[in-house]
Amino acid sequence: MQARQGIVEIFSTFVEFDVDQFSGWITDPKLRRSIKQKVAHSSNHESDTFWVLYWYKVWHDQSSSVALAHLSAYLQETCYWSARKFALNFKSDSTFPDYFQIAIAHLAKILKSFNPQYSSHLKSYAELAFKRIIKDELRLRREIDICSDWALLHKLSRKRLIKSLQNMGFNTTCIESYVLAWECFKELYTSDNTKIRSLTKPDARTWEAIANFYNTERLSQLSLSTDSVDWQTIEKWLLSSAKAARNFLYPKVISADSSLKEGEGSSFLDILPGDVETSLIAEIVEQEETANIRNQQPQLNQVLQQVITALDTESQQLLQLYYIEQVTQKEIAAQLNIKQYTVSRRLTSVKKSLLLTLTQWSQNTLHISPKSDVIDAINISLEEWLKFHYSHANTS
Repeated sequence: MQARQGIVEIFSTFVEFDVDQFSGWITDPKLRRSIKQKVAHSSNHESDTFWVLYWYKVWHDQSSSVALAHLSAYLQETCYWSARKFALNFKSDSTFPDYFQIAIAHLAKILKSFNPQYSSHLKSYAELAFKRIIKDELRLRREIDICSDWALLHKLSRKRLIKSLQNMGFNTTCIESYVLAWECFKELYTSDNTKIRSLTKPDARTWEAIANFYNTERLSQLSLSTDSVDWQTIEKWLLSSAKAARNFLYPKVISADSSLKEGEGSSFLDILPGDVETSLIAEIVEQEETANIRNQQPQLNQVLQQVITALDTESQQLLQLYYIEQVTQKEIAAQLNIKQYTVSRRLTSVKKSLLLTLTQWSQNTLHISPKSDVIDAINISLEEWLKFHYSHANTS
C-alpha cells in the first residue's frame, strides 16, 4: 500500500480492492473540492491533526455527512491494517474486504464515543475501536449462524425483539401481537429446554398449546381487541420475528462507493447531501476551540508522565516490555522471573492507577463527571495514549 501525500489526498481518497488485495486509491471529486476549498482559506493547511479536529467538530455539531466522509477517508489506512490483521489471524467465511467494510461502516458510532478533550489521536483511538467492532461482529455472526430460528427467538430480549420489528416497519398493533406470541412461545416451549442452539420447531401439540395460551392472554394483554388466531398464524409471526431479528442484529454491510443499481455508474457517495457552508466567524471559533484542546494536551501528557515516572522500577519495566517491545505476558514473566498471573495483576494495577489519575484530572480540569460511560471512554483513551506514548518513546 503506497502512502498518501498531502492533506487533500488524505482527506478525499479511499481504498480500492481488487478481489481481496489493495489495488489503489480512489479520489472522490466532491470531497477533493471540499478539502481544497477549506485548505486554501486556512493557515493550518499542513496539519492533519487540525483537520481531524475541524471535521470532527463539523460532524458533531452539524451531523454533516461530508465531514463524516472526510474522516472516513482519513482513517482508511487505520481501518485497512486493522482488518488485515483479522484476515490473517482468524479463519472465517468473511474476506479481508468484508472486515474492512464491517469496521468502516461503524465510523459514526466510533466518533460518537471519541472525545478530543481526552486525546487528539483519532487514529490510535479508531484502531482499538475497529478491532473491537470486527471482533464483536464475528462473535455475533457465529452466534447467529449456529442458532436456529427457534433458538434465536429464545435468546432474544424483549427490547431487541421490539427494535427488530420496528426496524422492519411493523406498526404498533402488529408488534404487540408478535411480542405476545413470542412470550407465549418462550413460556411453553423454551423455558425448560436445555438444547437451545439446536432447538427445533415445536410439535403440533405444543403449537396448539401456544395458540390457546395466546388467545387467552390477548384479551388482557393487548391494547386493542383482536380476533383469535390458529397456530399456523403464530408460527408465521414467529418466523417473521426471527427474520426481523437477523436483519437487525446482522445487517448487510454496503460500501459507500457501491453502485445504486446494477450497470449504473452512480454510487451512494453521489447522493450524499452537500456540506453546510461555514461562516468565517464560525471557522475562527473552530480554530480557537481546537487550539484550546491542543493546549490541554501537554498538561495531560505531563500528568500521566509524572505518574509513570513515580512508579517503581519493575512496574516501569513492565510497561516498557508490554508497549515498546510488545512482549506477551508469558514472555514478560520469564524475563522478570515472576509468575504470569503476577504480570497480569501488576499490569491491571498500574493501569488502574493511571486511570484514576486521568479521571481525577478530567474532573478537576475539564469539569467532567466521572460516570460509568465517561470512565469507559477515558479507559479507551488511556490505552491508546499508552500505545502512542511508548511508540513515540521507542522512536525518539
